[in-house]
Amino acid sequence: MDPRLQRAKEIVEQEALAVRQVADRLDPSFLQVVDLVLQLQGRVVTAGMGKAGVIAQKVSATLASTGTPSLFLHPAEAIHGDLGRVDTGDLLLAFSKSGETEELLVMLPHVKAVRVPIVGVTQSRDSTLGRHCDAVLELGPIEEAGPYALAPSASTTAMLALGDALALVVQEGRNFGPEDFARFHPGGDLGRRLMRVGELMRKGERNPQVQSGATLLQAIEVMTRTPGRPGATSVVGNDGRLLGFFTDGDLRRLIERGLQNPRDRTIDEVMTRDPRSISTETFALEALALLHQFAVDQLPVVDQDRRLLGLLDVQDLLNLKIG
Repeated sequence: MDPRLQRAKEIVEQEALAVRQVADRLDPSFLQVVDLVLQLQGRVVTAGMGKAGVIAQKVSATLASTGTPSLFLHPAEAIHGDLGRVDTGDLLLAFSKSGETEELLVMLPHVKAVRVPIVGVTQSRDSTLGRHCDAVLELGPIEEAGPYALAPSASTTAMLALGDALALVVQEGRNFGPEDFARFHPGGDLGRRLMRVGELMRKGERNPQVQSGATLLQAIEVMTRTPGRPGATSVVGNDGRLLGFFTDGDLRRLIERGLQNPRDRTIDEVMTRDPRSISTETFALEALALLHQFAVDQLPVVDQDRRLLGLLDVQDLLNLKIG
């Protein structure tokens, strides 16, 4: 093996070891911090210098995106006016491997003065930071990876894993589910996957439907003139409830069997009765999986009483690029 690959493997393994070490050290103090965050009236303010500060920013972003209001405060900026961002009801989550970061320590008395609890993410409860905290998430002694073990590497990886653990356990405590993700992540791939069928379905004039008793020819005409030509139509009763479904594929099979005059056949004779359907509350990703599972291109969308609301077409999901 190329010695560079061997060295890279050693570095990754050393960082993985640091994460395992943190997992092994988890104790009731972690639960104490979870409860502190869940009881907050304000925000989790994260802080750290250098590479630890970068991790603090990422943890703040994860907290905010999973239901916990949060912001990052740079310690050097804090002592030059930005301490006004921290107020009663908040919690300070301070990151420092050594627990001796000067700019961070200078903040602490001023944060305590407004009765803000402080949680330290540091290697030892006996560090200066640890001694001034209300709770400590202890990393334990960690040897950095890389040449001379100088650059923050294994320690920041461990901090990140611990911060993620805190954010995601708190998320569970808030019962923060997929619908909340959809609200906080409206853009990008995640937002598209968490859209609901009700946002995507074809409705109004784009939702083809015929009444029970209509002729097959009338159904074909509806399928043909519907904007977007989805190649299917729902069949409903007088009360608007879904009774059946008919597709281009069904029509082709009828023609193969010798269909002569579509005026002489009612849609009720040839439709699929009690067809599969889908709810407006189904997520886009789940809906796509159902279409694949059923090997169909469309599904009627109904309410809890089976009243027709719209039509979901696979093309509308593929256009979201979630497949």
